[in-house]
Amino acid sequence: MNDKVNNPGDGKDKKPSLNFIEAMIERDLKEGRVKEIITRFPPEPNGYLHIGHAKAINLNFSLAEKYNGKCNLRFDDTNPVAEEDEYVQAIKEDIRWLGYEWSGEYFASDYFDRLYEWAVMLIKKGKAYVDDQTAEEIAATRGTPTRPGKESPWRNRSVEENLRLLEGMKNGEFEEGSKVLRAKIDMASPNMHLRDPAMYRIRKVSHHRTGNKWNIYPMYDFAHGQSDYIEGVTHSLCTLEFEVHRPLYDWFLDQILEDPEGYRPRQTEFARLNLNYTVMSKRKLLQLVEEGHVSGWDDPRMPTISGMRRRGYTAAAIRTFSERVGIAKRNNIIDISLLEHCVREDLNKISQRVFAVLDPIKVIITNFPVGEEEEMMAVNNPENPEAGRRPIMFGRELYIEREDFMEDPPKKFFRLGPGRMVRLKYAYIVKCIDYKKDEQGRVQELHCEYIPESRSGSDTSDIKVKGTIHWLPAKHVRTAEIRMYDRLFNNEDPAGHKDRDFKEFLNPDSLRVVENALIEEQFVDAGPLEHFQFERKGYFNVDPDSTPEKPVFNLTVTLRDAWAKIKGK
Repeated sequence: MNDKVNNPGDGKDKKPSLNFIEAMIERDLKEGRVKEIITRFPPEPNGYLHIGHAKAINLNFSLAEKYNGKCNLRFDDTNPVAEEDEYVQAIKEDIRWLGYEWSGEYFASDYFDRLYEWAVMLIKKGKAYVDDQTAEEIAATRGTPTRPGKESPWRNRSVEENLRLLEGMKNGEFEEGSKVLRAKIDMASPNMHLRDPAMYRIRKVSHHRTGNKWNIYPMYDFAHGQSDYIEGVTHSLCTLEFEVHRPLYDWFLDQILEDPEGYRPRQTEFARLNLNYTVMSKRKLLQLVEEGHVSGWDDPRMPTISGMRRRGYTAAAIRTFSERVGIAKRNNIIDISLLEHCVREDLNKISQRVFAVLDPIKVIITNFPVGEEEEMMAVNNPENPEAGRRPIMFGRELYIEREDFMEDPPKKFFRLGPGRMVRLKYAYIVKCIDYKKDEQGRVQELHCEYIPESRSGSDTSDIKVKGTIHWLPAKHVRTAEIRMYDRLFNNEDPAGHKDRDFKEFLNPDSLRVVENALIEEQFVDAGPLEHFQFERKGYFNVDPDSTPEKPVFNLTVTLRDAWAKIKGK
């Protein structure tokens, strides 16, 4: 459900309704709490962005744009074990592809020195201490939501000892896991995140930016709010799972603010994007990549932005989808059909129409002169008259889809069969007069006659047919590989079964490769990611694997929601 706050007024004076974040921002501006809106998008560079991140990107950047503010890009690079520069570059590429440019580019690692200074300050204020307990021991003493935790035996170390131990941790004098710096808050707090949370842990791992300078790294909760504060962020927008972290976010800010009545960032939470038939966990997506269930992060079946781009989704469609989903205060699951609808809607407006035959059967027009051709004119995009027309040569030998012919067709089959007629789009009406089979009994070739008076645009035949099919001239085709993609999972909630591995729900038919499809010859040299509508088939785009010698096209989305029909059976 999208939570809306309606503005007063009606008729022409009525303003569009605001979501709760926009209402908050307008109130903050009106009351003078802030003068300029500054948001941020803070991904961790430990994987590729997915469609859920696209919603957050759209929210943060569009708010900054709407209110003439700024949106920073900040990489939360506080965990060197999983972070790589490859992911940093991929994230920047994805954001730019979605159509956004950030005001400032920052890294949490830019602030490591300052964060360390604040940690020292908290120790001096008696608000932090070094704990020698192991992670398992700390977990065992945290208590439960209804039972207080137990204070660490190291909680009351002297300031001098804590400072010495923290410096030793920084200098690499202790082993990983042997010590941790914790905030001293309240082990009886009903909020588990306030029960002396960790601020620093020992990680003797090279960082992708700072190298081996540090042997300790700040926890997310200690770096997040302080990074917002350093950058002047006014509205720190997080997904709902961080709502319970907000008191800790505010507690850390309270310790470092020079002026308690002055500027401070404010954290606000919104519902994350949850799609059915999809997993959004980076850990699970990495598992799919590392175990070879997909070809990589940009596999067109992945919910990553790079995967969707490769499949042929457009940035405009993803932005539209994010806007239609809206901003809510409660989690819900969005039907992936809405995303596919947005993709179809955009591609319908921009895609060049093309004839392609995925399972060809040859047609001989027996009454058409041998060696001659006629130029037919095909519409490039009926949604855009300015797209013009293109020539398709009609000759004696053609190809049609095998599924457009049946030896013994039912009454409501309006395509070709023995003695039946159909219109070849942009060309003539043809009638099947005979057919041949190969040794395996498979129909190999159709013999048809065309009606010369039935040419499209100047039909004087008075013959009425109910079916129209596409075709290709045998002399002007090229072969191509077509990758037919479907949803990666065949279960609406693959990660929601506690007693089963999400990979059990992988769809074995999520990729079908058609090796020798036929396509109009003028389109096989199209550039990577160029969009097409294969008439009667769906929307396709050129895969980066494509070469002039071996063109490769990806199915982006079908013309209709075939999946919904299957589910309804």
